[in-house]
Amino acid sequence: MRHPELKQRHPTLGEAPGTLAAAAEGAVASSISLVEYTADDYLETRFATVEEGLAHRAQLPNLWLNVYGLTDPAVLQAIGQRFGLHPLVLEDIANIRQRPKVDDYGSYLFIATRVYRYQQEGQRLVHDQVYLVIGSGFVLTFQTQPLGVFTSLRERLQAGRGLVRQLGADYLGYSLLDAIIDDYFGVLDQFNARVEDLDRQVLGGHDRFILARIQRQKQDAMRLRRALVPLREVLNTLVRGDYAFFQRDTMVYLRDAFDHTLHLIESLEAAREAIGGMLDLYMSAQSNRLNVQMRVLTVITIIFMPLTLIAGIYGMNFDNMPELHWHF
Repeated sequence: MRHPELKQRHPTLGEAPGTLAAAAEGAVASSISLVEYTADDYLETRFATVEEGLAHRAQLPNLWLNVYGLTDPAVLQAIGQRFGLHPLVLEDIANIRQRPKVDDYGSYLFIATRVYRYQQEGQRLVHDQVYLVIGSGFVLTFQTQPLGVFTSLRERLQAGRGLVRQLGADYLGYSLLDAIIDDYFGVLDQFNARVEDLDRQVLGGHDRFILARIQRQKQDAMRLRRALVPLREVLNTLVRGDYAFFQRDTMVYLRDAFDHTLHLIESLEAAREAIGGMLDLYMSAQSNRLNVQMRVLTVITIIFMPLTLIAGIYGMNFDNMPELHWHF
């Protein structure tokens, strides 16, 4: 059975490259905000319509445009025309099932990432797409819905704390990637806690759904790995300096972000090995409990076997048998 979050839009089949898919039913409406900043100034503007955004003229050199909701192709088309985005980039953004990757389009970088969270109802692990476009003096972010991943960064940017206002848009791009990686640490902590709790319950053997829970954790680990391994390759590509968008001062922080992804993958691999051992442990525990039950049944059988033999002999319908005609 497929999870509801997997029933999402697929790439446009049979359409020309660069065709934007129609809005999915029940999707979040688009919301656009623009942050302009320098080392000394900060300005944030929210646009109610696309026309307001197109009519706006930036006052500060560094820009961060954030879009919540990828429902309206007209919004993506307008942003693409304003910043000169390739139609294939817009198509990738409209497709909310994109694997983490980085593409170089000459004047900007396009980075696709994923973030995960546990739903409160059912505690199911679901993912949301986050896209970044890093260019000279601007960064664009596209999210399927408000996730709160960049809340801390937005507060630092507004308050002027740290280096985010001192350095250029490339450092802002790094900061956004770092916020996504930090969010993985929180999700992985929850995942490891579930694995440890499941490990304690395997030996108890009181939960009849323990095998299904092991399988669910195995699937969650696989989904996290499918996001973290490509994200590591994205950071590795950026750290090698294949693209000229990041200054030397920012490269040091990118290497630190790459180390964090390695730490996440190592922690995830340890959890995956623990989950793989749980199945063997569960089967061994089941086999041990079965052996105990068979031992008890064997003892009972041995006790009643002589009585069964006696009852079988004296229950036969024969006349010539010793003691058959005795008084007692």
